[in-house]
Amino acid sequence: MTLTIAEEVLLLAYREDTGKPIIGSMELDCALAGALLAELAVRGRVGFDGKKLRVENGSPLGDEELDATLSRIIGEAGRHDAGWWVGKLRMGRLRKRLLTRLAARGVLSEQEGKVLGIFPTTRYPELDPRHEQGVRERVQNVLTGAEPDERTAVLFAVMHAARLDRKAFPGAPKDRVKEIAQGQWTGEAVRKTIASVHAAVVAATTAATVAATAGG
Repeated sequence: MTLTIAEEVLLLAYREDTGKPIIGSMELDCALAGALLAELAVRGRVGFDGKKLRVENGSPLGDEELDATLSRIIGEAGRHDAGWWVGKLRMGRLRKRLLTRLAARGVLSEQEGKVLGIFPTTRYPELDPRHEQGVRERVQNVLTGAEPDERTAVLFAVMHAARLDRKAFPGAPKDRVKEIAQGQWTGEAVRKTIASVHAAVVAATTAATVAATAGG
């Protein structure tokens, strides 16, 4: 079973036992949206013309969520930067769709309940730990000196932007995480992708937090 980068982020962001996220909803939803854009870029479907996102190849990848995102980008009349797209994509039910998909594939379980006996809630405890373990092993190998591939570098950038790395890997060396998240070791195209998505997730998270605070 091949997981998308967004699904890998989800597995790291949810507690295995309680099935609840370890970071805030805004940070997580922005991270998932950024992961989708980054994966499309790494897989040659979109690129960056300056700060604006452009379509490089409109052919589908065979993944429902990635292909739907690509179609949405193709169908958008104007061109926008990664921050605009992260803001748009996070507003849908992206996280719910990905969680439901992981549950349908037997990676997570889906447990419905009620808070205070009134408000409905759904938890997603881990059902098959092999997938998260594989992601964690890959991350740990890079933390201890292995050279990251493009997907792992993107995963680091998204985690770092959403501050997920601090919760998922609390003992990780900060300098090493920052080095990988900045993508300085890689080629120009991937470095641009990592920098753009990192900045987009940070900006979208900040904007959402400010809006929520003002609304409150």
